[in-house]
This record gives sequence, structure tokens and C-alpha cells, in this order.
Amino acid sequence: MQAALYIKVKFPKSPITGYPNHAAITMNDQLLATALQAAKAARELILSYYNGDFDIEIKADLTPVTVADRGAEQVIRDTINNAFPEHGIFGEEFGADNKNTEYLWLVDPIDGTKSFVKGYGMFSTQIALMHKGELILGVSCAPAMNELVWATRGGGAFDADGQLHISKVDVIEQASISTGNIQSLAASERWTALGRVLAQTNRTRGYGDYYHYHRLAAGQLDAVIESDVNILDIAALYVIVTEAGGVFTDLDGQAPNLDTRSVLAATPALHTALSAELNRN
Repeated sequence: MQAALYIKVKFPKSPITGYPNHAAITMNDQLLATALQAAKAARELILSYYNGDFDIEIKADLTPVTVADRGAEQVIRDTINNAFPEHGIFGEEFGADNKNTEYLWLVDPIDGTKSFVKGYGMFSTQIALMHKGELILGVSCAPAMNELVWATRGGGAFDADGQLHISKVDVIEQASISTGNIQSLAASERWTALGRVLAQTNRTRGYGDYYHYHRLAAGQLDAVIESDVNILDIAALYVIVTEAGGVFTDLDGQAPNLDTRSVLAATPALHTALSAELNRN
């Protein structure tokens, strides 16, 4: 039997999310409540398939997809559409609906499908919200690991135990750094620079996927470097890490957007030091 998902966050109830009315609820409360409700529904569906028998298809980009991926995205879409029918949704499996709307939800129902189909728990559901091009909300749920992290712009980052804060490590020599997908980085001129960084650092890890971003936001890791991601993988994690006090850009120092393909996320001072090293000739 899977453990229940406990969320230490209470929302006033509102008709927009199917709860009784409460005058004090704000729009941000409604948005976050909807995202958390969608994550919980997706979690239940995903775990109903996990370690079970299901067909695996290979998409045009040579990545796998399963009925759990598509089913989880559909329940997330249904939850969002029921609450906010005027919002757009851009999802991994079903593409974009109303991509140019004021509010655009970014959804990856199972980020880490390769892990999912191999039966180990390094996968997650990623739900983010963009308002007029700015990421303002993120929910990251790891069903098999029973982890849930969320954040709203200006509201802080939280897990079930309370608010999250980035570490205070500010120099490379004291840092624990995790690298994720780095294929294109390995083929680039930054590869030598990454070698210099990793030779200096206190500890290197290769956690990947959602996991190292959760650890970064919780102050258990100091930096994450990746070169092969897409915005659906990291949009929610961007909000979570920045609300925990971190700095999160691509490898060129730009804030995430719909075309982002790389990540440098770290404590503020460490981000500055790493960026200088990775961009030094």
C-alpha cells in the first residue's frame, strides 16, 4: 500500500476549486490549491500503474511514453480547466492549448518516464504557471518518493515540513554540486570549464531530474548544472528554488523562458562564481 500524501497547507474553501465559499481566499490561493489538487490526482493515477504492466511507446524524439503519462496529463488538464477554463495549458503529451493567454500552465505529467518504466522512483509531476511571461507558481510532486514541494512568487517555497531555504555556501571549494543531463555541455567548449569547477568543489553528485532541485531548495545541495532540459522539466523548479533564496538561470545567465535548454542554479554568491568559471575562456 502506498503512503498517503500529507500536505501541511490549509486553504480557505472556494467554489472555483470545488470547496465551500470563503471571503478571504485570494486568487493566488485558488491557483495554488488547483495546482496541488491536480498534483494529487495525477499522483494517484501514476501510482496505480507504477510497477504494474503497461504498454510503452517510443515517441518521435526517441523518448518513451505510457498510458500513465497521458492519463496523468489528462487529469491535470481536467482539474485546471474545471477551475480556470480561460487559462492556457502547455503539456508534454498533448501540446499547447491557448498558448498566448494571460495565464499559461506548464505541465510535465511524468518527468523521468525512463525511470518510471524501469520501476525506480526518480520521476516527478511538474506543474507551473506563467502569468504574462513570468513564472509565478510551481508544484513538484514525486509520487514514488512521497515528496511534494511548492512555491508561489513572493510567497516562499515549502514542503510538508515547512518553509525551505537555500544554503549559505558561497564559494566553489565548499560547495556540493550536482550535474544532471550534460550531453550537449560535454560536446561544447564549456566542458573544460566544468572540469575546472568539479576539480575545485567539495563534493560532486549526479542526482538529476527533480531530486537535486528539491535538495538545493532545502539547503542540502549548493548548485545544479544541466545542459539538456526543456521548460516543462524545470519551470516549477525555477519558482521553488528562487523562492527558497537561490538564483536560477540558463548557462548564459538568462532567466528561464519557453525556449530554455540549460540550467545553472545555486546560492547567490556561488551562482556568480560558477557563472564566471563556466563562461571563462
